[in-house]
Amino acid sequence: MDYLLLPVLSFLVGIIVGLTGIGGASLITPMLIFIFQVPPSIAVSSDVVAATLMKVVGSVKHWQQQTLDTEVVKWLALGSVPGSLFGVGILHYIKHTGEQNLDNILLHLLGVTILLITVLALVQLLLLTFFPKLTLPELPKLDLNTNVGRFLTMLLGAILGCLVGLTSVSSGSMFALVLIGFFRLDARKLVGTDITQAAILLFFTSLGHLSLGTVNWNLVLPIWLGSVPGVLLGAKICQITPQRPLRFIIYAILMMVSWKLVYQA
Repeated sequence: MDYLLLPVLSFLVGIIVGLTGIGGASLITPMLIFIFQVPPSIAVSSDVVAATLMKVVGSVKHWQQQTLDTEVVKWLALGSVPGSLFGVGILHYIKHTGEQNLDNILLHLLGVTILLITVLALVQLLLLTFFPKLTLPELPKLDLNTNVGRFLTMLLGAILGCLVGLTSVSSGSMFALVLIGFFRLDARKLVGTDITQAAILLFFTSLGHLSLGTVNWNLVLPIWLGSVPGVLLGAKICQITPQRPLRFIIYAILMMVSWKLVYQA
């Protein structure tokens, strides 16, 4: 494996994440599988651990700036953490029973998950671009002062957390859609809340993947080396970069990646 190429490509992915907010796992995990020929189980686990540092660094910054909603973070995390550990538990079961090929299953899951996230995000972007005055029915706003609101928040967190535990994908993208749709967070707090809940989720998810024995530190360290400065640079230049054309390009790439993942499996 070319360990010099990995941090360079991770740096480019980091810039894309900083520029667009599109989750790094949607790009890094397929990159490890297709370019570096890493088995899917190792790619997923290594990416989970690598992504944790980026999220923690970002969440500390937003905590200092108070640009997050702590109540939303708390109730989402109460659902997403056990959900992610349940997802990792499923991987443990598959690995130890040996009845199914773990790598083939993960290829399918990765492909379907990335495709779902990309289609939802692309539809939203197309509607905003071509029908800016279109008024769509709003989802019910969840009230965290009620038991029903807290339960539904934990349930949403658990479902998405399970997906993260299984595939490493959607710790940011799907949760961002939930924060917009069900909590009406303003732009100032949306990113901070999303990153902070993802940091908590990925911390516990990474512990679960470490217990699987499928984390390769020779992959994690170069990804850290490239992606962290890449995210910081991307965040700095995002103010002067046209977002919608860039997102269209990235979503098109993700559509092709997800199709190849499903087809290859």
